[in-house]
Amino acid sequence: MISPPPSPVRLRVVTREIAPLGDLLEYADPADPLVWARRGSWLVGVGSALRLTAPAKDAATLAARWRETARIAEIDDHVEEPGSGLVAFGALPFDAHSSSPATLVVPELTIGHRGDRTWATWILPETGDPEPAEPQPVPFGPHWSAAVGPGRLTPEGYQAAVRAGLEAIAAGEVSKIVLARDLVGTVPAGSDLRRLVRSLASGYPDTWVYAVDGLIGASPETLVTVSGGTVTARVLAGTVARGADPDSDREAALGLASSLKDLTEHGFAVRSLVDALAPLTSALAASEQPFTLALPNVWHLATDVEATVAADSSALDLLAVLHPTAAVAGTPTDAAVAAIARIEPFDRGRYAGPVGWIDAHGDGEWAIALRGAQFDLAAAGAGAEGDGGDGGDIPFTAHAGAGIVSGSDPEAELLETRVKFRPIVDALA
Repeated sequence: MISPPPSPVRLRVVTREIAPLGDLLEYADPADPLVWARRGSWLVGVGSALRLTAPAKDAATLAARWRETARIAEIDDHVEEPGSGLVAFGALPFDAHSSSPATLVVPELTIGHRGDRTWATWILPETGDPEPAEPQPVPFGPHWSAAVGPGRLTPEGYQAAVRAGLEAIAAGEVSKIVLARDLVGTVPAGSDLRRLVRSLASGYPDTWVYAVDGLIGASPETLVTVSGGTVTARVLAGTVARGADPDSDREAALGLASSLKDLTEHGFAVRSLVDALAPLTSALAASEQPFTLALPNVWHLATDVEATVAADSSALDLLAVLHPTAAVAGTPTDAAVAAIARIEPFDRGRYAGPVGWIDAHGDGEWAIALRGAQFDLAAAGAGAEGDGGDGGDIPFTAHAGAGIVSGSDPEAELLETRVKFRPIVDALA
């Protein structure tokens, strides 16, 4: 017999504008930061007032549970900016068969900054009227570096996996499949994980820098943004490394823009997103041709999509139909996910799953969890308690993938994963 989910908790939420605080990252938990940042806008969470979880196969149920949580909450928001009021940070697994849960976390305190405004949101006791505690910074811990090595899929194994993907394409099973490989490692016990967030935010300011439940990275790909009924998304598929000088860099971008293989891969990803959005939206528009998007280490083919969503549809509702896209799974989606499970020798966990935040209105910003690593914070705690662990060192797994279509070259795809690993590997060093 399946037990019903617990009754929702009534939250009392107070948001007030506050004086600028400087570096908001100083206020995050060094051991388990909650962060969402891009282009100078920040959301930083402290503590956990409410945690909603669901098995991967039931991730879609979080939308209704969050809607009920927001409905009964008492919200006093004097700021009314994106990210003010009741907010939950979330991370969802890639595959419905994953052992990683889907998680939403409402912090006890959320500090936000956007434009020239800074605010704090407190979750207060239901009764009484205590004065909210002032946010308190935590000094950064010492610098650290990670030990990183091959995971379950070695470079040679990855090229074999790409060949298996090409066989699936030749057999007509899929038109495109995205295959990933893994790196594993540890960081020293007690490492201040905010230093990894800082390195990513400094090096990749145009990406979505995220830290949720031990998942930390810098994603270039917007899965969906919902704001006041407007939905925007950005599709990235097709990648080449940046050139070493202006001439070679320009040639790399032009080569990507004219590459039939990359344009084909990108087209699959755009159609996947548009087809998923169409039943839930109106006034759907996407550019006819992709543009080349420059990041510090790579060029991507990119397409922006915009639509109008029904008033009662939240960001979580859209995630349930948008994820996984062809950009991280393949085409047809179900067949590609099945082939990934057969070819990849690991559970992706939350790699390539949705990561972001949602507010009481159902608005939010969600990216695809790329260019990052999942830290096993529970294993670190177990090791520190002397039960046979490695002295409390914090284990992590990082993934990077490439889109495989007819004509893909295994060695070239391996090189693409090396380029995509660079942001997280450099930051871990």
